[in-house]
Amino acid sequence: MDAFYASVEQRDNPDLRGKPVAVGGSGDRGVVAAASYEARKFGVRSALSSKVAIRNCPDLIFVPPRFDVYKKVSNQIHEIFHEYTDLVEPLSLDEAYLDVTYAKKGKPSATLIAREIKRQISEETGLTASAGVSYNKFLAKVASDMDKPDGLYVITPGQAEEFINKLEIKKFFGIGKVTAKKLNEMGIWFGKELKKLERLELINLFGKAGSYYYDIARGIDNRPVEPSRERKSIGAENTFLHDLYRQEDLRRELEKISKILWGRVERSGKEGKTLTLKIKFADFEQITRSKTISGFFDSEGFLFSEGIKLLKKEEPLPKGIRLLGLTVSNFPEEKKGPVQLTIEF
Repeated sequence: MDAFYASVEQRDNPDLRGKPVAVGGSGDRGVVAAASYEARKFGVRSALSSKVAIRNCPDLIFVPPRFDVYKKVSNQIHEIFHEYTDLVEPLSLDEAYLDVTYAKKGKPSATLIAREIKRQISEETGLTASAGVSYNKFLAKVASDMDKPDGLYVITPGQAEEFINKLEIKKFFGIGKVTAKKLNEMGIWFGKELKKLERLELINLFGKAGSYYYDIARGIDNRPVEPSRERKSIGAENTFLHDLYRQEDLRRELEKISKILWGRVERSGKEGKTLTLKIKFADFEQITRSKTISGFFDSEGFLFSEGIKLLKKEEPLPKGIRLLGLTVSNFPEEKKGPVQLTIEF
């Protein structure tokens, strides 16, 4: 979807149309969750601090997020996807992979199906979407960003090599800013230069991800579209209005976060073995600390007590804290087939 949250707000409030809009908090500690295309012209992007966003665009209009509305619209869009295929892999509320090799309806052409889905989304939601069409997930994802907004970009097997050769490293899906910077420092700016590195060399430089980089530089991505991707973690975090220094203040905030997290864990029905504490300091330096137990984190109190222990390991605090977060992960694999029950004597 194109600037999804902001587009929903502009759709529902005609006064916002054609104006620079940011969804998020407008205070000193606020963060932009989404920006309209009018705002993006001024360098306003998601994850940008609201303070910097207003500096870049003095006329920026902030709108508080309405996640219940975004979720409802997202469900509408996914219902449209499922009219064409059951192989839908959600990436977020506003993005998904579709495998239309054996589509349920539409002409036998991924491009024509993408065009039809875009038209249907527009008619039923009043919003625009951009589609990328190709023979694997990596290329389809990159293609979806090539012609926004309201775009449709196709990369055929015959076009893939030339496309990748000319593609900037920073636009490779799966290569983050840190990795892109490292590659740039090595003199690697485009796909054609990445292709010169051997698989083992990339693995030595970037670990397991190096093998992925080797493949995508050659247009290889054999990952299937997975309709039911298993959730790997559940988290909760909060950014504070003012930097926190005192242990009692941090303890109070961590207790609130533990309560929110436990509610989400209970609703998920999952049990995790690993708890991770996330700390973002006043200067935006970020660290994480984790603990893995033999059993499971099975109560709000347990989450809180272990979170406090992780926090205390960082004492004395070197600087103020602007954000705290807790995440539960390391869920056991779901058992397949019949399960032998035990009886307690």
